[in-house]
Amino acid sequence: MVSYEILPIGYVRGGRLDPRDDDWGATRAVIELDAAIFTADALVGLEAFSHAEVIFVFDRVPRDKVETGARHPRNRAEWPLTGIFAQRGKNRPNRLGATICRIISVDGTRLTVAGLDAIDGTPVVDIKPVMHEFLPREDVFQPNWVAEMMAQYW
Repeated sequence: MVSYEILPIGYVRGGRLDPRDDDWGATRAVIELDAAIFTADALVGLEAFSHAEVIFVFDRVPRDKVETGARHPRNRAEWPLTGIFAQRGKNRPNRLGATICRIISVDGTRLTVAGLDAIDGTPVVDIKPVMHEFLPREDVFQPNWVAEMMAQYW
């Protein structure tokens, strides 16, 4: 198997200290780029967008807790046994998370966002502006249990 090295571009600063599952909507955090690599030029123009997609590493998930098969989301037996690639849990094979969050401000190498479901100190590996043209062009659908699970998430 081929492996790839992915280095953090920066880190989440502030926001939450613990990874509980719900009430992320009002959480504000700063993504601070690595000043040894990036200058403020890296974020120029991002302030013109309303949202950014942030890709980060669930770095506090131990390797022995990674799921490769199916499980009940949030370990709730009333929800169906679901493969790890049919859910967005943190115990993923490569431990990568992706969230679309609202841009609050850009200041030099610091991006302030709301609704980022990553905790203080989380390594960030990429930031992309959200563009209509990259969103689904068809209706989005999902199983009913997802809406129940996500009712308090944001």
